[in-house]
Amino acid sequence: METTSFCISFFSLLLIIFFLFYYYCYRGQHSIDGKEGAPAPPGRWGWPVVGESLEFLSNGWKGEPEKFIFSRMSKYSSSVFKTYLLGEATVVMCGSDSNKFLFSNENKLVQAWWPSSVDKIFPFSKLQTSSNEEAIKMRKMLPNFLKPEALRQYVGIMDHITGKHFASEWENKDAVHVFPLTKKLTFWLACRIFINVEDPGEVAGLAKHFDVLATGILSVPIDLPGTPFRRAIKASNQLRKELIKIINQRKIDCSRLTKASEDILWHMLNTADDNGTYMNELDIADKILGLLVGGHDTASSACAFIVKYLIDLPHVYHGVYQEQMEIAELKGQGELLNWDDVQKMKYSWCVACEVLRLVPPLQGTFRQALTDFTFNGFSIPKGWKLYWNAHSTHKNPEFFSEPEIFDPSRFEGRGPAPYTFVPFGGGPRMCPGKEYARLEILVFIHHLVKRFRWEKLIADEEIVVNPFPVPANGLPVRLFPHNHRI
Repeated sequence: METTSFCISFFSLLLIIFFLFYYYCYRGQHSIDGKEGAPAPPGRWGWPVVGESLEFLSNGWKGEPEKFIFSRMSKYSSSVFKTYLLGEATVVMCGSDSNKFLFSNENKLVQAWWPSSVDKIFPFSKLQTSSNEEAIKMRKMLPNFLKPEALRQYVGIMDHITGKHFASEWENKDAVHVFPLTKKLTFWLACRIFINVEDPGEVAGLAKHFDVLATGILSVPIDLPGTPFRRAIKASNQLRKELIKIINQRKIDCSRLTKASEDILWHMLNTADDNGTYMNELDIADKILGLLVGGHDTASSACAFIVKYLIDLPHVYHGVYQEQMEIAELKGQGELLNWDDVQKMKYSWCVACEVLRLVPPLQGTFRQALTDFTFNGFSIPKGWKLYWNAHSTHKNPEFFSEPEIFDPSRFEGRGPAPYTFVPFGGGPRMCPGKEYARLEILVFIHHLVKRFRWEKLIADEEIVVNPFPVPANGLPVRLFPHNHRI
């Protein structure tokens, strides 16, 4: 009898807790629906507390992230629907009009948003700023470092590093796992171009901490000993120490560096803000760390999937091979690629863009509403999160006919309509590293196809999205070297 009473009391308590969570985290959201006299977007909140986060994430784990988007676009609205993701009331924005609205209203109606856990891994504590504020500063600085004029000098460096990478990691191998190698290459390129670190041993030392950091960013934010999140915080602190050593040494060396030795760190050390103030070492270390994170996983994912599609489509491989060999045959022995060579890689870039359309490295990002506003007749309350995603246009037959078909010709001539192809975002928040990514992807393609043909070792390898798309088994391939001299 006592056991029965205890069970009843226990389950009653659970029901009360469940109801309170439901009311606070779920029903409470309805109290702010319909501001400005407009209805809330259609949709559902999902389960109390977790909302629809599990379905949102599990679709990515299964390699079909667009399923969450398109099922709700079909059921609720083709342009906007509400849900509850990652503990936040969220409006998912879909289609080219939504992309244009969000990108055009950056820091007016919306601003970029990241979970608060990001600030623990990237603590900008010295200046008491947040990751959002730091991102705004970076976006003002980066165009000067990553505009085409500045990047011209990096083409030869990228070619040199990529050649060394293929010589040490691909050549004389019967088979390789592609994705770990593309990660290694893009990190090596970032270290060389951002901070002038080229020695493989030194790069590997930084990569060791960086891999722990990257894993922790995607983990559950539980700050307890032994958790991936705690390890990521420690790795972040260790990387800062290493970067500050490099920065201090660079300050000593700056007076001896020539124009040809300039890299992004050199520019940061020698560029003052509007008030004539130069950044301190910790500030620069934070920004370099952010650049390494931002420029690493996206490019490595794109390069890996280019390898996959070139295997699957021999006629596309042939077109890329012909273009790249025409360039290679005009180069002298040991002569590096230059800016003009990259501009000739038009078909290769169309192929890369089609890969980015089908498997966008950046699935989407979050914004936060700065004020109450309406969109397409629906009310968006201040403080709500907004999620834009690439799939709602990339795989939508309204914008790309037969969207599952691989067709590089979509990007010839004027290309897709504005705000439909958005692997790098758009408008004022267009990724400032777009041109940098284009260069490293094209240089990678050049070295890949002039050296090898290849075949997959796993016929139907799954794609996992968490949050970047990656081949589930690292994309193992068997290599067949070309016989001609390169």
